[in-house]
Amino acid sequence: MSRAVNRRIFLAGSAAVTGAVVSGTALAPPAAAVSPVSSKSSRSPEPYVPDLDAAGIEVRDAARRDPTEATLAEAAVLMSRRKLTSTALVEAYLDRIGTYDSTYQAYAEVTGETALAAARAADRSGGRRGVLSGIPLCVKDNYFTRGVPTRCNSLIFADFVPNHDATAVARLTAAGGIVLGKGQMGPLATTRATTPNGTVTTVNAWTPDNPATDPGGSSTGPACAVAGRMASSSIGTQTGGSIVLPSNRQNLTGLKPTMGRVSAYGVIPLSYTRDHPGPLARDAMDAALMLAVMAGPDAHDPRTLGLPGLPDLVRAATPVAGRGGAVRMRRATRIGVPADFLNSATEVRKAFLDRIDAISGVTLVDITYPADWPLLTGMFNDARLSERTEPFRHWLREDPALFGVSLLSWLQGLMLSGDEWITAQRAKNHLLREVLDGVLSRCDVLLQTGPVPFDILGLPEIAFPIGFTAGLPSGVILGGAPYEEDRLLEVAAAYQAVTDWHTRRPADPAAPAASGPGAKRAA
Repeated sequence: MSRAVNRRIFLAGSAAVTGAVVSGTALAPPAAAVSPVSSKSSRSPEPYVPDLDAAGIEVRDAARRDPTEATLAEAAVLMSRRKLTSTALVEAYLDRIGTYDSTYQAYAEVTGETALAAARAADRSGGRRGVLSGIPLCVKDNYFTRGVPTRCNSLIFADFVPNHDATAVARLTAAGGIVLGKGQMGPLATTRATTPNGTVTTVNAWTPDNPATDPGGSSTGPACAVAGRMASSSIGTQTGGSIVLPSNRQNLTGLKPTMGRVSAYGVIPLSYTRDHPGPLARDAMDAALMLAVMAGPDAHDPRTLGLPGLPDLVRAATPVAGRGGAVRMRRATRIGVPADFLNSATEVRKAFLDRIDAISGVTLVDITYPADWPLLTGMFNDARLSERTEPFRHWLREDPALFGVSLLSWLQGLMLSGDEWITAQRAKNHLLREVLDGVLSRCDVLLQTGPVPFDILGLPEIAFPIGFTAGLPSGVILGGAPYEEDRLLEVAAAYQAVTDWHTRRPADPAAPAASGPGAKRAA
């Protein structure tokens, strides 16, 4: 579908009232469990595992030696070739969880016995359960999971056990994915993972002995689980950067789709106009596979309806070789480089620009932001605070102590007047016009120095690793036009085909003396 059509659909959707999904959250649980999975006939194309041989991609020796090293795609291929079983893969991850998660604290809940039972069933089926058959996943703890506590790391939901899965979770498991457990998160998705009283829990997998190292954002647990090789892939949510920032900080590839691409039904809300479910994965191909399964229309979330069809994301994430075997872009792509892009991590970012510019089909374009950019993406960003307050007013009246250290942001939301919120929505509309009619008229994708502008607008973003600074991972964030997740994946896949930063893994922490294989398994 043309960019002009995508633009019209997106503009129409961005003006719609989005509070209808409230009935799918923990704030108003449905009276009975209802399957949120839409008919397959409304979703195209069907997700598929790529033929790695045909794509010129080999399963790495490291993945053959250690199943927890394998990417999602590599694990799926190994299982299809009967070189690996789901049971062995799940057991390997549970052993790492039992050995190391007392240090990482990536999981809020581990469903080990249930995961093993699902793995044995996947092995008996011979991989016929779906494109993710037998693949172990981590799910952020603000997604409903049927029969498993969903606490959102908050005292408000301390005893909440959903009676159905969130749409995204239901689609992943319907495709054969296996939930290893719930990833730890920031309290009510507001900060990095801490206890409600502010004590740091989940660490950055690259510095497990130094809790002061920033792990990225509220999807800290799902990111650490993948980076620490305790899950094949994971899903998180982003409202202010919590998919792309943890991915950048922990050497992962995170994909925040366009608003509406993935249903938010069954996700405990932070902001109805900015909550985006999406994958945190090891590379572009894994992110593409995860999103291809998660995406699609859902009657429970009106924002997912009437959108352009999902592109072939797996094809987009498959590198293309030109004459002589050199990697080239699948489509000629203009990459916008804003003037402030080299203000931080200068050496790593300059090396990235040199390397990406050398790929055939890439054109770097200098971008200058409009004069009111800082105002539109800074001060008016506070409009989100009233949106997070509205669903939680009951608990603010009943017992503010339930909010722990995150209370202040909810109180700030109460102070925002109605006219200020309306002014902020007008500012958002103005920003959207400046991005679509201005910035993205001069480039196809835009390098960013932070996730907030595209968060505000609901436009897609991808984060991927480009090197290391002072021993810690560095990454970039690339933003795209509405519903053009495939274009973002094409760029990330081409870059990852000519570099190996995404294959780097952190060293294991010292195993605590009291831990052991399977020590943290739960029924």
